[in-house]
Amino acid sequence: MHAELALEHGVRVGEKRVARLLTGAGLEGIPARRKARTTVRVAGVRCAPDLVERDFDPSAPDRLWCADITQISTWEGWLYLATVIDCFSRRIVGWSMQSHMRRELVETALEMAVARRRPARGVIHHSDHGGQYTAVVFGERCAQAGITVSMGSVGDCYDNAVCEAFHATLKRELVNRRSWPTQAEAQTAVFGYIEGFYNTRRRHSTLDHRSPAEHERIAAQLSS
Repeated sequence: MHAELALEHGVRVGEKRVARLLTGAGLEGIPARRKARTTVRVAGVRCAPDLVERDFDPSAPDRLWCADITQISTWEGWLYLATVIDCFSRRIVGWSMQSHMRRELVETALEMAVARRRPARGVIHHSDHGGQYTAVVFGERCAQAGITVSMGSVGDCYDNAVCEAFHATLKRELVNRRSWPTQAEAQTAVFGYIEGFYNTRRRHSTLDHRSPAEHERIAAQLSS
C-alpha cells in the first residue's frame, strides 16, 4: 500500500524499501542478467544480402528459417544456444548448446534442422552478420543443402525479430526464473522447454493461439 501511494504521488521509493516490501509480500523480483556479446563480425568478410526485409510470414513451412545465438548464465560460465526457427510455424527446427560460440555451434543447429525437415532447395536461412554465419565453411554447407543465405542489417534487432522474440520468451518463462549451478542442468531444462513445451504445446498469438506443431498439422490438412 505504501509503495502504491508513493507511486501515485510521484514519490521516489528506495531500492531497499522496495526489496523489504517484496519480501514482506512473499514476492521475488527477477534480476536483470548481464548480457554477453553474441554477434561478432569479422572485418573484411563479404556478407549475404537481405532477402527477407522483415517479412517473416511465409505461406508454407520450410520457406524461411531464421537463426541466431543467445546466452544463458550459469555458475560454470556462459552457455550458448543457437537456434533455427521455421518462420511459418515458429517451430524450433534446429538447436545446439555449447560452452563456446565457435562455428560448430551454429553448424550443429543447422544440421539438426536439415536432418529433421529435409527441405526442398531454396529455403532461405536468415541471420545476423556474426562471424559464425559468415564463415566460408558454413556458407558451403548451406549451398550443399540447397539453402539460400540471407543476412539482415547491422545492429537492428527487428531484422531478426522472430529469433529475438523466442529468446526473450525463453528467458522470461524459464531461464531468468532461477539460477543454474551447472551447464548440464541448464541444457536439460532448455531441451525440455523446447521439445516438451514450446514446439508442441505453447500457444502463439501470431498462430491464432495454436502451438507450432498444431499450426503445421492444420496447414498440412488444408493442403492435402
